[in-house]
Amino acid sequence: MSIGPELETERLWLRPPSRADFEPLAAFLADEVATAHLGGPMPPSMAWRSLAALVGSWTLQGYAMFSVIDKASGEWVGRVGPWQPHGWPGPEVGWSIRRADWGRGYAVEAASAAMDWAFDALDWTEVIHTIAPDNVASQAVARRLGSTLLRMDTLPAPHEGRPVQVWGQTRAQWRQRPR
Repeated sequence: MSIGPELETERLWLRPPSRADFEPLAAFLADEVATAHLGGPMPPSMAWRSLAALVGSWTLQGYAMFSVIDKASGEWVGRVGPWQPHGWPGPEVGWSIRRADWGRGYAVEAASAAMDWAFDALDWTEVIHTIAPDNVASQAVARRLGSTLLRMDTLPAPHEGRPVQVWGQTRAQWRQRPR
């Protein structure tokens, strides 16, 4: 049973998360380096709750981050897509790619497809990206997407008190960007 759409790019398949994603998601969320800007590593019990929150958001809101699958290998490589839990600073398209696949352009490729979907299917008028001030890799992804630094803000609990940069752009800016 699918709880949302499936998107396809040249190299990737984006689909709503499923039970089959738990093991690779748990491995990703246990990686200290990969989660340094996401609140740090999580034990499997918290990874389960994270997966359940994504599935629940699809049910409650009609959107959430997609599981990103490498079409060539069939492997889960990350989670990318729309996200706006209660108290969030705006409608976000975020990305988290497992460390083994950093530098392959997956974040930009998947986020581009997710932004197209958010603007077209969800009728969002803007998209933001919340990025830790020292996360230069995600800042580079935001720039490649055509987003600019809009302001500083904070996230709701359990991340309260941590400043984040809010990058983003409007639907009109997204549609006018050079391809």
